[in-house]
Amino acid sequence: MPTRSPDAIREQASPRLASWPRTATLIRNSLILSALALLVGCTSQGIKPGGYSAEGKASYYGARHHGNKTASGERFDQHALTAAHRSLPFGSRVRVTNLRNDKSVVVRINDRGPYARGRIIDLSQQAAGRLDMLRAGVVPVRVEQLAD
Repeated sequence: MPTRSPDAIREQASPRLASWPRTATLIRNSLILSALALLVGCTSQGIKPGGYSAEGKASYYGARHHGNKTASGERFDQHALTAAHRSLPFGSRVRVTNLRNDKSVVVRINDRGPYARGRIIDLSQQAAGRLDMLRAGVVPVRVEQLAD
């Protein structure tokens, strides 16, 4: 069997194999653009410029109030991501960050409170679970109003 040089073998390769580097570059570029688009979409929940921002203590309320009417008129659902705040408008969305573990959750304000001294927000049980504060009951948090 005659031996062939690597150049001769490459010349006989199919056109699909010859275009592989270009295809690989296109795939890589599409993945990079997709990842960038995903990141831009995830950052759309920006902090409202000049909006409410505070640090203080948060508590949560759950089963005892489940099904009762809130100050906004809707029924309290301990499984929803909602919260009570003294002054923010109903329907406002805020990001609450547990300062002990840096976990955060976005909640909608649908009630008034908290009525306990020294607390700035009351969270639903679901939101408290996401912040990993169910055992502690009260934790230091940062509350930031999000842009609509």
